[in-house]
Parts: sequence; C-alpha cells; structure tokens
Amino acid sequence: MAKGWLIGVMVEVAGEPAPVRHFFAVGHEDRAKAEWTAIDKAQLIGNVAVSPVGGLEPVHMICELAVRTTHDQALKVGEVRDLGHRWPRRWIPLPVKSPD
Repeated sequence: MAKGWLIGVMVEVAGEPAPVRHFFAVGHEDRAKAEWTAIDKAQLIGNVAVSPVGGLEPVHMICELAVRTTHDQALKVGEVRDLGHRWPRRWIPLPVKSPD
C-alpha cells in the first residue's frame, strides 16, 4: 500500500510560453486526496492548467511512494513537499530485476 504519492501538476509560470510540470511528494495514502493537496500547493506558484499540455493531464500521478521512500526522504503523513520542475529521480523507485 502506498504511503504517499508523487504528483505532477501543470502550472502556468510567468515568463514561460506554456505551463510547466511541477512535482509534489504528498504524504497521503489516498490518491485523490494527494492530488487535491498537490493542486492546493501548486496554486501558490501559479494557475493550474485547465486542459492537457503536450499530452499530459493538468494533474497526474507519477508513482506511488513506498514506505521505504517516505522514510528515507523523511516525508511525514499529510505533508506536501514541492520538488520543483526537474524530474525527481530520488523519489521514483527503481524496478528490481529478479536473478535468473
């Protein structure tokens, strides 16, 4: 079960020709609650896009955050952390290959 979610929100930023995807780590188990929490935080940056941009929905889930990830990154329950517009590599779990 997810202990949090990595959410992408398309935000209209001054000086940018198109909305920019901003990433948020949200410490809620419920995905919908995490998405709405990310939207609330994104509105402090700028307006949230109202339609898809470059094939991406204005608000979309990137991945679940496992217990280990939330612990390693010290994300508390209910916390929303602004991760900026760069791809958040440390937050995305790597697939584990099974030994063959």
